[in-house]
Amino acid sequence: MAAATVNEHLPTPLDATSEPPPLFDGTTRLYISISCPYAQRTWITRNYKGLNDKIKVVPINLQNRPAWYKEKVYPENKVPSLEHNGKVIGESLDLIKYIDSNFEGPSLLPNDHAKKQFAEDLIAYTDTFNKTVFTSFKGDTVKEAGPAFDHLENALSKFEDGPFFLGHEFSLVDVAYIPFVERFQIVFSALWNYDITAGRPKLAKWIEEVNKIDAYKPTKTDPKELVEFYKARFLAQ
Repeated sequence: MAAATVNEHLPTPLDATSEPPPLFDGTTRLYISISCPYAQRTWITRNYKGLNDKIKVVPINLQNRPAWYKEKVYPENKVPSLEHNGKVIGESLDLIKYIDSNFEGPSLLPNDHAKKQFAEDLIAYTDTFNKTVFTSFKGDTVKEAGPAFDHLENALSKFEDGPFFLGHEFSLVDVAYIPFVERFQIVFSALWNYDITAGRPKLAKWIEEVNKIDAYKPTKTDPKELVEFYKARFLAQ
């Protein structure tokens, strides 16, 4: 079972005017943007494993990011990144696996070989899934994105003990997908009047069950802000 999550009060995001924290002082820091789905993956993982006291979340303002972040923390200048044991690592899919295997708390990958292999395949598919859906925004959106959502519906049918991708236990696969599915569900409804769960009962049930998970709830983005962001980014002429 997941560790209990305390609803924490995150500090104000650091921007170009902010001083850096005392870097490499032994504190483990997870640098995120509160609205970034890639960073949200790592935030959920950290919460689920009950690491609020072990991993400090440091929000960064991506629109006005501090110069020291690129110079002293993470040369890629992206989020998420994790400062741990004197080094910094990034890339969200690598990071969720790193956090899961290097820290205490409930494991987010199964021991079962078949489930583990299926997990790897599904995690590897996330970039294709996201690219398919994002690319569809420039064309016949609902028609072009449909196969990506069908892929998830089919994947959710693999194990009968559901409702998650690997059966009855929440895993890194769910963590990898939910930030994006969360956004797509909101945006498709608002901009194209389309319910991504229509005709996809497993996907509907999955979203419903993930929304009950305490580690996920505090990481969710404001729907109005999401819609405005996607309108500006993808529908602006």
